[in-house]
Amino acid sequence: MNAESVKGSSEQAGPSVRVFLADDHPLVLDGIKALIIGDVGLELVGEARDGLLAVRRATELQPDVAVLDLSMPGLNGIEVARKLREACPDCRVLILTVHEDGAYLRQLLDLGVSGYILKRSATDELRRAIHAVAAGGIYLDPAIAARAIGRSVVRQRGESDVGASVDLSAREVDVLRLAAIGHSNKSIANTLQIGVKSVDTYKARAMEKLGFRNRIEVIRFALSKGWLGPY
Repeated sequence: MNAESVKGSSEQAGPSVRVFLADDHPLVLDGIKALIIGDVGLELVGEARDGLLAVRRATELQPDVAVLDLSMPGLNGIEVARKLREACPDCRVLILTVHEDGAYLRQLLDLGVSGYILKRSATDELRRAIHAVAAGGIYLDPAIAARAIGRSVVRQRGESDVGASVDLSAREVDVLRLAAIGHSNKSIANTLQIGVKSVDTYKARAMEKLGFRNRIEVIRFALSKGWLGPY
């Protein structure tokens, strides 16, 4: 059966989340497809088994969420994520991997991916992760999030006083929050109906006020403020 025509087992009110899959292991790919087909809120629109094909097909299909294996032939998941962030700025990227090294997660978050989930958690967590990132949130597998982002921040999210004394304008908060959950500058500009240069200015000003140097620090701050929603 062509994956581009596969849908959930029944119809639902409102649009489904359009999902694209890329994994070079047939058994894993089949398992992920079964999970998606079993959710009436998700629609499988395409698939690929190598990085080069994943970039080409996802660019053509413009899915809402792309679920990518981190280790694929041709281009690995990091390279695919980088290219998709440029070619499909509205597509949310969710990495599915066996790798528990926090360095991968930090690198991918800096690229603007919206989620990172371990394959051993996929049966229980994948559908929830897809819905979470499709709704504009960040989903980090709890087994690795604390190690990669900062154990105390994840454990005490919502209770931190990080940046409490910094006076951010409402627009700076809007821009920083959208940047934290993975929106590109162009997407932020479209969402807030302002220019891309204005987005750059607000983001730079907010990060300067907070003393932040990279997106990891922005995400830590967003976690502390409860901007990213539940895992």
